[in-house]
Amino acid sequence: MNLIEDLRARNLIHDIMPGTEEQLAKEMTSGYIGFDPTADSLHVGSMLQITLLRRFQLAGHKPYALLGGATGMIGDPSGKSAERNLQDRETIEKNIAGQKKQLEKFLDFNPQIPNAAVLVNNYDWLKDYSFLNFIRDVGKHITVGYMMSKDSVQKRLETGLSFTEFSYQLIQGFDFWYLYNNQNVKLQMGGADQWGNIVTGTELIRRKGGGEAYAMTSPLITKADGSKFGKTETGTVWLDAEKTSPYQFYQYWLKLSDLDAEKSALSFSFQPVSEIQALIAEHRAAPHLRKLQKAVAEEMTTLLHGAEELSFAQKASDILFGQTAVDTLRALNEKQLLEVMDGVPQVLGEKHSLDGEGLDLLTFLADSKIFPSKGEARKLIQNGGLSINKEKVTAPDWRIKQDLLLNGCYLLIQKGKANYTLAIFR
Repeated sequence: MNLIEDLRARNLIHDIMPGTEEQLAKEMTSGYIGFDPTADSLHVGSMLQITLLRRFQLAGHKPYALLGGATGMIGDPSGKSAERNLQDRETIEKNIAGQKKQLEKFLDFNPQIPNAAVLVNNYDWLKDYSFLNFIRDVGKHITVGYMMSKDSVQKRLETGLSFTEFSYQLIQGFDFWYLYNNQNVKLQMGGADQWGNIVTGTELIRRKGGGEAYAMTSPLITKADGSKFGKTETGTVWLDAEKTSPYQFYQYWLKLSDLDAEKSALSFSFQPVSEIQALIAEHRAAPHLRKLQKAVAEEMTTLLHGAEELSFAQKASDILFGQTAVDTLRALNEKQLLEVMDGVPQVLGEKHSLDGEGLDLLTFLADSKIFPSKGEARKLIQNGGLSINKEKVTAPDWRIKQDLLLNGCYLLIQKGKANYTLAIFR
């Protein structure tokens, strides 16, 4: 199965210019995808394009990742309902440095291999290019009517579109022309919303020098409920471990709905399509085992963060959702513990109340509203349904003492199988 056949089997092709498949079959081809440096980290929503570049390289072609140091100062109107705030040069440079680190985890930049990945920044060729030269060398080849016909322009006319954003497609087109002439890059790829900008580049290459370039886009991925892929109730799922921990990243994939897990397995996994389809069939036969979600979560976490962080994420997940050992919980440092407990309800307690003989558990559970009354708390303890730090509480007269606290401050209270509260004693 060649690259295009594989992408089709994964439902990853939205539009493709005639001749693209033949070009890729003919020779090692250089192709690029642009990334907008609006933040110092890429996010899960960017992963489809990142993994597309990785597939491109694994198929023997040469991937270029373009970080828009220049275009990032303008803002792409595609898919946007309003104009974005312009960023200064210093911020963009910081963002580019952060994104570069993540791209290096997916692509092989080793110059010793013939199809080594290349990172480029369009600021390098646009910073000294004068406005007069631009409108003479680029603007005269693309008509206003051609630019106005683009969906990205049409959708913004009612809400307002500045000349700055209107000119974006010309600059992106010039990027393609520059890479075509200076790096022999013949293909540009991107999301479906980029088709208009991409074909402006192929048109510029044809009109300026009679060259032939190619274009391909992938569908925009949304979740089954219509929400944006890569977003959760708590916000964006980042690729930077400092912004979204490996545990939280792992949990994102693990919590996908069955429908989203099927789509994600085909879109993101590097396993053969036949193996993914077999796994989907297994999952449909026993969805409660969540084999599909686990497989995708394991592969994506390993790819981005490595096997060691995957192991921690799995152990951490077992604390809340499995039969974990007490030692595993106690081995977590404070940062890890708070990552695992992200989203778990919290109550506060005073550490001095634990001095001496300690604090009566029933009193604390009732006073902190974890239970509506001491009586209900006592009943659950008698039925074996209450645990503290993953250990069953066997007697109603149990007392909380300082030596029980995790990292000197925390107590994990569990009602039933998966109803948790984190008590914090200061």
